[in-house]
Amino acid sequence: MSAPIAPPRLFDPARHGLAALGVGALTVLGALTEGVGVLLLVPLLASLGAPGGGRVDALLAALGLPLRLDLLLGLFVAVVAARALVVQARALASFGFEAMLVDGLRQRAWRGLIECEWRALLGLRRAGTVSLLGARLDQVGYHVNQVLQAAAALATLSGLGLAALAISPRLAGGLALAGAAVLLGFHAARRRAAVLGQHYGEAHAGVHGQLDEGLGALRLIKGLGREEVAIGQLTRQVDAMRRAQRAWLVNAGRGQLALQCGGAVLLALLVWLALARWHLGVAQILPMIAIAARALPLLGTLQQNLLAAAHSRPALDAALGLIASTEAAREGEGNAVPPPPLDHALRLEGVDLRFAGAERPALEAIDLEIPARSIVALTGPSGAGKSTLADLLGGLIEPDAGKVTVDGVALEGAVRRAWRHRVAYVQQEPVLFAASLRENLLWASPGASEERLRAALRDASAGFAFDLPQGLDTPVGDGGRALSGGERQRLMLARALLRDPALLVLDEATSALDAASEAQVAQAIAALRGRMTVVVIGHRGALLALADRVIELDAGRIAPAKRA
Repeated sequence: MSAPIAPPRLFDPARHGLAALGVGALTVLGALTEGVGVLLLVPLLASLGAPGGGRVDALLAALGLPLRLDLLLGLFVAVVAARALVVQARALASFGFEAMLVDGLRQRAWRGLIECEWRALLGLRRAGTVSLLGARLDQVGYHVNQVLQAAAALATLSGLGLAALAISPRLAGGLALAGAAVLLGFHAARRRAAVLGQHYGEAHAGVHGQLDEGLGALRLIKGLGREEVAIGQLTRQVDAMRRAQRAWLVNAGRGQLALQCGGAVLLALLVWLALARWHLGVAQILPMIAIAARALPLLGTLQQNLLAAAHSRPALDAALGLIASTEAAREGEGNAVPPPPLDHALRLEGVDLRFAGAERPALEAIDLEIPARSIVALTGPSGAGKSTLADLLGGLIEPDAGKVTVDGVALEGAVRRAWRHRVAYVQQEPVLFAASLRENLLWASPGASEERLRAALRDASAGFAFDLPQGLDTPVGDGGRALSGGERQRLMLARALLRDPALLVLDEATSALDAASEAQVAQAIAALRGRMTVVVIGHRGALLALADRVIELDAGRIAPAKRA
């Protein structure tokens, strides 16, 4: 039984609470030092002969602090230095907190994808997912950063408000009401920022999708002479992204313009009221002007932070949505069980399978038996269901109806996951990493000895690896581009054989190779006869000639069996 999965969320009090408390404490401390620093201006002015010290002078007298200029100046310097240290500590704590949240989200999203059922993964668009895990999750970090900065700005404004309250309650109340009115007035702008953020996310994913498709089709683009078309398609996607970014800047700029103009008018009005109506002294008015002058840009910063947080929020929603969907389709953990050995036969009985949104079943009424250690070929037109059938045999997916068994044991739950450890794939497009040949091989069996590596290479007719400049430590380049197509495919076969599989699946493994390379792969497969069960997917070629049985699929159904 799988443990229940907690709903995805950015902040988890159990894991992030202590770090959040640290950031919060430093934020509050920074706000207090800001307020105290401004408040000290009142007795400083009073010590210089300015009238109207009022409540602040009385408070210092109650604390037993004399209004001496040297003492006040020393205290002021100490408060400023303390604030600088607190601000630095808060910046570092905020960075660590942001990294903790975003990295945790990215790791959970990646784990969700890795542990997701294969059928659900087939429905994901690769370029959009890569964009989300990369740049879009960086936007989540920006969202967290803006929220933290907004909290710091709000805390500092609160500290300034307390200082203003100690100087003049009426003036402090006027400033607070003005600030609240400004924030409420920009509510519509924040909602628009969220919509613009959604548009930007869609445009950003479009750029990534165009690049992903274009890089995969470079040979086709150049072969058909469609370079300008490909360039034009990307240009249109980038233009759409830039329009979304510009709309965001216009929205934010209007808000800043209104805030600066409106703030200046409110400040002038409050200063006039303080002088003409409330008759405050210079020692009170000048610090209040300093508070207002400091609060106005802080209010602008707060508004900008809130707009930016709203703009980047769709990235967070998209990340949480991806995690929720993949974790909902996560394969159960269960207890580890030994995989069935495949000593007798692989069997499919009354198997049906349909993918979501498809007009017809991918497979329908499949009854099939594959004897152990035989070579079977699956043929048929594109879309006939060959790869889907191979995925069923390999335990990647379960049928909607019927069952798949190995030696009479149903491939379900923990057994299906265990069976995958006895299956190896060689697909049409070789998957090689930008590492050494040895590192690529060890993906299949991390603890493999040098002798096992060499044996697998010999069995795969990949002896060329021994003659490379650095032997098995030769870098293969990005995607194995330093090697020919035939060499890459034989390395894929060697890596598969390192698993010592009970079932080897070759999915169009030689369709892109020349005749000589295909013959070498076929020779290697022929030498494996009797050692393991081999399923070959293809339309034609040397591998089909090796098959003990050819199974033809058409529209998800099995045509009458043929002997090779």
